[in-house]
Amino acid sequence: MTRPGDRLSPDKVKLGVCCTLWWNDDFPTIDAGISFGQAVSEMALAGFQGCSIGHKYPSDAAELKAALDLRGLRVSEPWTSTYFTINKMRQKTITAFEETLVHIRALGGTELVVAEFGASSHLLPVDVFANRPVLTETQWDDLTSGLEELGKIANSAGMKLSYHHHMGTGVMTMADVDRLMASTDPALVHLLLDTGHIAFAGDVDDALDLAQAHADRIGHVHLKNVRTEVVNQVRDEGLSFQEAVELGVFTVPGDPQGAIDFRPILEVLADVDYQGWLVVEAEQDPNKAIPLEYAKKARGYLADVLGW
Repeated sequence: MTRPGDRLSPDKVKLGVCCTLWWNDDFPTIDAGISFGQAVSEMALAGFQGCSIGHKYPSDAAELKAALDLRGLRVSEPWTSTYFTINKMRQKTITAFEETLVHIRALGGTELVVAEFGASSHLLPVDVFANRPVLTETQWDDLTSGLEELGKIANSAGMKLSYHHHMGTGVMTMADVDRLMASTDPALVHLLLDTGHIAFAGDVDDALDLAQAHADRIGHVHLKNVRTEVVNQVRDEGLSFQEAVELGVFTVPGDPQGAIDFRPILEVLADVDYQGWLVVEAEQDPNKAIPLEYAKKARGYLADVLGW
């Protein structure tokens, strides 16, 4: 029997992990006091090749690169929030993106990840479903044109831009992602497939459905699991995104409590000869979910599924 890893081989795919297992960048109070040095050492110990950038990382590129090189790690992606859908933020968004690009190039990175946070509800103490923004036609136009401008900047620097759909934002559901993909140039704007966010936004089957629907647009992947009982609680009780995270709505691939089957998703990626990062992510409370334990659990699961 063949495995996805026969085609998603180490010469094509790199395995990374997000620092959100160790602390939360959106909600700094979700923290167990783990230092940058401990976090990146545990990422390497768990068997990953790269990592995202978080708020505890050194801001100096040379210092950060030296720390990552010491542990055999590379930068899988930065995060840049965009604000194209709210007033007087287009140029500020572009400037911030260009600054991030320079920083990532200095680190040897080639991936840029963005998400539109104009009027997002995900940072607010409100019902994350009921209060997420619904974009107007003008806002959709502003968003898609802005993303294509960022895509041109990325391409000219030899880098790739991927869009991250996200809970509590204007691009949250399957229909939102479909519209974004249909309204942007495939050469400029790729899709970051986040299995956890799309399953949270709709249904657990949406993770596979989204992968199948836009397989040829996927430029980056976050492998994130969901606990459906928490998703249902968030919907029923009108909870915020922070409350959902604190209750454990997300977990890693390989956790028996998670609802997503990642094997068919990885098969879809293999079918289109995906080349890039597969990044394990799970915003969890590190006081409840020991980061190294969950990182090793996810890496062991991927070794089993991929065969390496």
